[in-house]
Amino acid sequence: MDREWGSKPGSGGAATAQNEAIDRRERLRRLALETIDLAKDPYFMRNHLGSYECKLCLTLHNNEGNYLAHTQGKRHQTNLAKRAAREAKEAPAQPQPHKRKVNLKKVVKIGRPGYRVTKQFDPETKQRSLLFQIEYPEIEDNAKPRHRFMSSFEQKVQPFDKRYQYLLFAAEPYEIIAFKVPSIEIDKSTPKFFSHWDPDSKMFTLQLYFKTKPPEANKPQPPPAANGTLPPPPPPQGPPPAPPTGNPPRPPMPGSLPPPPPPLTNGPRPMPPGGNLPAPPPPPVGSGHMANFTPGAQMGRPPMPPPQGFPGQQMQGPGMYQPPPPNMG
Repeated sequence: MDREWGSKPGSGGAATAQNEAIDRRERLRRLALETIDLAKDPYFMRNHLGSYECKLCLTLHNNEGNYLAHTQGKRHQTNLAKRAAREAKEAPAQPQPHKRKVNLKKVVKIGRPGYRVTKQFDPETKQRSLLFQIEYPEIEDNAKPRHRFMSSFEQKVQPFDKRYQYLLFAAEPYEIIAFKVPSIEIDKSTPKFFSHWDPDSKMFTLQLYFKTKPPEANKPQPPPAANGTLPPPPPPQGPPPAPPTGNPPRPPMPGSLPPPPPPLTNGPRPMPPGGNLPAPPPPPVGSGHMANFTPGAQMGRPPMPPPQGFPGQQMQGPGMYQPPPPNMG
């Protein structure tokens, strides 16, 4: 038979070389679209006719897949290599930064040195100080210990704490030791801050003083009183006290006596403004609780009339005399 496919109905023959090339270019286009972003390609350009151009190779392409297939070809890759070589040759020679090479000395550490820390206090300047004495009996020949201050944010052994700093001591072949001290400014004046290395006794000594905090200049000091005692504290700041919820006191009626002064619990009786003692009250006339009572005078009204009733009848009330009833027999 002169046909390219088999005799089975619906079956097709083997793909030709042209069909295989089309299928391969389509698969490469899809793969390139997934891995390459055309928006970042400096040589990809779309012209006014709707087709695509390669600005490096000056080629014209009908679609994006064709352009991506071109970028993977030999022509485009060769032009990329030529462009990179030309740009490297034309670029001005810039001076390279000088890198200092430090040869690290490898020394076997033998352990930590012995040390002694003494706390001191200067009563004249009110300053606190520390005296460090580090012993290096097996230090290397012609070597001298070194020290430095380290912030809490430089080290990575303990959590950061801005209230403290570290003082480090180093000498070969001993390990570096550090002391955690308060983060206060160090007084580095000559007589107070000093370090000394004694090569005979192999002891390194360092002394430091902490600066004292200056007093607050903006805070006024309360003036002393005349007798040398401190003035009373200021009244508390806050809302005024609420008025009492009970009945208010009644004003004195005209013609009534003034209320007696409140009794004194402790201390002497205060002197009046004039400086003389008040006159004592007059003695009561009569006896009993109602000796000074006069009906009508105290309340500012006329005296009450005598009680009305039958002759011989007395008013009955609590605490009054009641005569016996007459004999009705």
